[in-house]
Amino acid sequence: MSYEAAYSEEGLYFVSIGKICRRPPVICSPDTTLRAVTRIMQERNITCVVVAGQDQPPGIFTVRDLRRVMANGDGNPADLVVRDCMTPRLITLHEDAYLFDAISLMSRHNFHRVGVVDAGGALVGMLTDTDLLTFQTRTPLYLITEIEHAASIGQLQRLSTRLYEMVNLAYRAGVEIRGVVQLLAHFNDAFTQRLIRLLQANEGVVLPEGAAYLSLGSEGRGEQTFRTDQDSAIVYRDDLSAEQLAQLERFAERLIDGLEQLGVPRCPGDTMASNPQWRRSLSGWKDILETWISTPLQENMVNFGMFQDMRVLHGEQRFESELRTHIYETARSKSLFFPSMARNIVRFKPPIGMFGRLLVEKSGPCRGKLDLKKGGMFAMVRGIGLLALEVGIVGGSTWEKIERLRSLNLISSTDLEAIEESFNTLVRMRLGRQLSARAANQEADNCIDPLVMTERNRIQLRAALRGVDTLLQILRSHYKLDMIAR
Repeated sequence: MSYEAAYSEEGLYFVSIGKICRRPPVICSPDTTLRAVTRIMQERNITCVVVAGQDQPPGIFTVRDLRRVMANGDGNPADLVVRDCMTPRLITLHEDAYLFDAISLMSRHNFHRVGVVDAGGALVGMLTDTDLLTFQTRTPLYLITEIEHAASIGQLQRLSTRLYEMVNLAYRAGVEIRGVVQLLAHFNDAFTQRLIRLLQANEGVVLPEGAAYLSLGSEGRGEQTFRTDQDSAIVYRDDLSAEQLAQLERFAERLIDGLEQLGVPRCPGDTMASNPQWRRSLSGWKDILETWISTPLQENMVNFGMFQDMRVLHGEQRFESELRTHIYETARSKSLFFPSMARNIVRFKPPIGMFGRLLVEKSGPCRGKLDLKKGGMFAMVRGIGLLALEVGIVGGSTWEKIERLRSLNLISSTDLEAIEESFNTLVRMRLGRQLSARAANQEADNCIDPLVMTERNRIQLRAALRGVDTLLQILRSHYKLDMIAR
């Protein structure tokens, strides 16, 4: 029986990479000549060599580096040494890390190899994408290759089913929820980016230069689980011509249509790039952001909350940093903004009563059930986002914001641990609900019935909702909400 066959599909995710790393590192010094290192690679039939010096962290020299040197004509290759053309940082994982950690890291960052280190930090091996692809063809690395080579929207539709199977497998295996969600977000991006390339190749539909397509909301944070509805926008240079604006409009409308074909529903509130209100010039976005921040009406707070975590998914990256800087500087200049936002957030109280009784909805689509989003996740995401924004942290996932807040010591480590654990529980339960709905061919929602939960899950949910309440108490105290007239 093969080594791979000794593990169930779920078990594969928990195999330590030290057990499957069979490729010892080949090491050279930074002063090795380019000619010598390429000879080593040819003799050993390898595509990379680790570069290690006594006074510097290890780097790596790969075939890709060699191609770059030859293509750029960076001097006479015979005169170059490895330190002149290597990749200066070698990405490593501990040998006890799980296989899922490796495939997640390599998929999300497009790495082809990682170093494997022991408890003392010594390099003991190299793990490549080829190792993982031959180990199991159903890994995320294999799927990303198929997405990148999909020739039609129909092919992408079929691959989305594979994505569901992969995530379901990881979820059932008990993989850490942050890793599952971040990997899923990476694949959501990959589907959209491949669709954009297909539209260009097959229909001539392109986003003009001087523009960027933005992901908003949970997709902007990289926290979207299974794609529910579309939230997007477009920003462009102030001097785009009428012809370019028409080209931009066609791109937006066709992309939104294509995403719908892939099974991503349109946003019921029309928060999409196909809506002219969500396509603005850079100065236009700055103006509307100032209005949203200065005038804390309910609609403005909703729109700001959606836009706050925007990121560029396609197009000119510079817009992202410029808009984020504007968001921070404008928010900091408006004294009423933070308490107004905090007051809106604390309205969403966790549905837990006396003695830990879970409170269900009395009406609406979640009647008789508990709404995970309204009852916990909204307050978590918005509350952490608000505290982070105040100290200049704009964009990134909720997990990343918690890490940054922890490093600043603004909130006690005990409270932050409770908040983070609560967020993990709520996200995991939401993803579990979506997976169950999909398996039953039902429309996914955020509603769960406490009566059909196991006692263990009910205990976890109560603890998570108490964590939400901890965050709301922090917001009330930090922004002195009890002292502000209602």
